[in-house]
Order: sequence, then structure tokens, then C-alpha cells
Amino acid sequence: MVNRSVLRKLPDFELEKYLKEDNRFVPEAVQMAFDILKERGRIFTEQEEMAVQQIIRNKIEAEEAKLAEEKELWRDHITEDPNAIKLFPRTLILIISLILGTIPGAILLGLNFIKLKKYVPAALTFIFGFVFLPIHNFLVLMTHTVRSKNIFSIKQNPEFIIAGLGSLILLGFWVLFTPKKLPYRAASYIFPILICTVMVILITINYQGLFSSYFLVSLAK
Repeated sequence: MVNRSVLRKLPDFELEKYLKEDNRFVPEAVQMAFDILKERGRIFTEQEEMAVQQIIRNKIEAEEAKLAEEKELWRDHITEDPNAIKLFPRTLILIISLILGTIPGAILLGLNFIKLKKYVPAALTFIFGFVFLPIHNFLVLMTHTVRSKNIFSIKQNPEFIIAGLGSLILLGFWVLFTPKKLPYRAASYIFPILICTVMVILITINYQGLFSSYFLVSLAK
């Protein structure tokens, strides 16, 4: 956020730099510098004023274009185009990861990367999916310990917060390693259903307390 009082302390020759066409300042700062110079008695010709306003408009348009591009990168480009590649949908991966943990989500996402011939990201995704399990358990245990000692209060269930963290990291992998704006069709749900069934069985058995059953218990209530 631009602070007008800071700009007011600058000498005129510094403020003039804000009005140069190749300046790196935000449009709000350019407008403030322009207004301050006018308050100090600097007289601008009509052509100069038009040039400054054009600089400001260009900067605003550049910011809007950058924001639109960032939104586009995070958008899910699922399509019905029969020529598009088939991948397991991003929303499905995130929901499965949130409910059943990062292992099934990472497997599905890793298989997507293999189909895209991105083998290093696939390996990293598989590793993360399994490594996050002990991290998840440790963080849950730590937050419960902290709560029991009344160090601070966590209003939301820690299982939910930490599971959400794992899902968000997988989302980051998707955005980082999937080709930008790649349109894709939803792959068959048969394998995701199969892997979810296996995970439900593992969570139900819960050998040596490896898995959290928080969501399954919540859904059963």
C-alpha cells in the first residue's frame, strides 16, 4: 500500500522518476507523485498530463492482466473435448486427499504425471503422499498435546486442518507440474473407487494406529 506521507517527503527530482514511462512503481504511487508535484506548483502541459495518465492506465491494465493470468493458472481446465487427454480430475483428488489422506490422492496425481510423461514430478508426488502420513500423525499428536496443556486453543479439529494442508500441497504440485492451461477429460472413476475402497479398509483396520479415522467417523455420525 502506498503511503502518501512518505512520498510527500521526497524532493521533486525523486517524484519526477515516478512519471517516467519505464518506472517500476505501482499506478497508485504514480498518481500520488503526479498530484503532489501539481500541489507544489509544477505545471504540466496537456500533453504531459495525457502521457502520465496513459502510464497509469498501462500499469493498471498490466496488473489486471497479471491477476487474470494467475487466476487462469489455478483454474481447473476440465473439458468435454474428445481429443483432450484423460486425467483423474483435480477436484476428485483433493476431496479424496482430504477425506482419506494424501496417499490415495498422491497416487492418482502421480499417475496423471506419468501419463503426461513427467516422471520426476510423479516420483516426488508419490514420495510426498507416503511421507506426509507420519508427518500428519505427528502434527495431530502434537496439536492434541498442546491443547491438553491449554497452551492455546485450536477451535477446529486438528485432523481437518492438517488433512487440508496435505490437500493444498497436492494442489500446489498439480499447478506447478501440470502444463499450464492444459485441457483434459475426466478419466474413469473405477480406479479411484478401487483405491478409496482399499484405503477405507486400511483405515478401518488401522494397523498400529497408522491412519486417522476422523473423517470416516464424522461421516458415519
